[in-house]
Amino acid sequence: MTASATATATADRYPSRGDLLLVLNCGSSSIKFALFDVGQTPLPRAPVWNGKVQGIGGDAPTLGETGREPERVTLDVDQPYHAALTRILDRVAARRGGRRLHAVAHRVVHGGGRYEAPVRMDAAVLADLKSYVPLAPLHQPFALEAIEMLLEAEPALPQVACFDTAFHHTLPQVERMLPLPYDAWTRGLRRYGFHGLSYAYMAEVLPERHGAVARGRCIVAHLGSGASLCAMQNLESIATTMGFSALDGLMMGTRTGALDPGAVLYLMEIEKLSLADVGHLLYHRSGLLGVSGSSSEPRVLLPLEAEAGETGERARIALALYVRRIVREIGALVAVLGGLDLLVFTAGIGEHIAEIRARVCAGLGFLGVALDADANASDAAVISAPASPVVVGVEPTNEEWIAARQTLALLAGAH
Repeated sequence: MTASATATATADRYPSRGDLLLVLNCGSSSIKFALFDVGQTPLPRAPVWNGKVQGIGGDAPTLGETGREPERVTLDVDQPYHAALTRILDRVAARRGGRRLHAVAHRVVHGGGRYEAPVRMDAAVLADLKSYVPLAPLHQPFALEAIEMLLEAEPALPQVACFDTAFHHTLPQVERMLPLPYDAWTRGLRRYGFHGLSYAYMAEVLPERHGAVARGRCIVAHLGSGASLCAMQNLESIATTMGFSALDGLMMGTRTGALDPGAVLYLMEIEKLSLADVGHLLYHRSGLLGVSGSSSEPRVLLPLEAEAGETGERARIALALYVRRIVREIGALVAVLGGLDLLVFTAGIGEHIAEIRARVCAGLGFLGVALDADANASDAAVISAPASPVVVGVEPTNEEWIAARQTLALLAGAH
């Protein structure tokens, strides 16, 4: 290897003072982005700049970033996602101010059975990851589009995929298997688990916050537009509610969660819905939106409960079902854990909607769970009453920092 090639390889592995790392978290209609100063050790948990493009593909997309309120943006009608990525990259270039971009980290939802750790992207890995698109159609294609776009535009720029499924590689086989003929297991039909970057952050921060109790019997409730629970023991995943796909488990904003497969057969055989129609119904027209007929957001539905007539009735039913499914699944995970020491709420709903937390915890009274109403109302780090045998906490997640840190570790260990 020449001296210049050696210098380039070293620069790829180790950031210099002032270098930045970009994290992209791509969903079906939004892209979160964050720039981290990777010249500092340890890596700061707060980015130097971040933001989000929302409403991609809709009538009124917006771009919000550090220090600026979200504002309407115009995106190409035929390629809105590509246009949103281009706008973000232009803003990143302007924000860098001449500082070197060390690498780009991507949250990739599905790594299948092959990728249990972050991986540096190239054309071969990209092609492999495309095979998992049917397992995570709301997220996988969009992360891969961003990766492909950057591979073409800046092939020398290191890109790393960080997988939501990877944290759950500690699941025992009995939690991974589906009750299908055994050859389905050998073909890769199994429970994978998701929201792994969020749970990986919890595994870092909860011992700092709660000490030894975090290493005991812990359940983390990641409640956002997508939602799941993870049972952790010694900070490792031992059971989770999402399985083969991101449709499983809890009722979500627009997704069903766990559903009797007979209902799907009925929709196709008796009501004659096509495969595409059923997929759209399960992913986009169900959950809180489908039951309420009004919104996929608990924050919107809670005031509607007071409305008269069908609007109020359906809002009440939707939220009651939403909470009931969370309580039922927590109960199941408590049985797997053999008890519960710590319950933590995170993600958009879990972090910010006290009423949902209160209703869930009211359903866990059989465990002795008791909240401090004032602490819960203020989204405090600990919201349980002093006498509660189960500690209940609220912890903001930080998927972007985990992706940045995993990327730095992978590149530093490259040869």
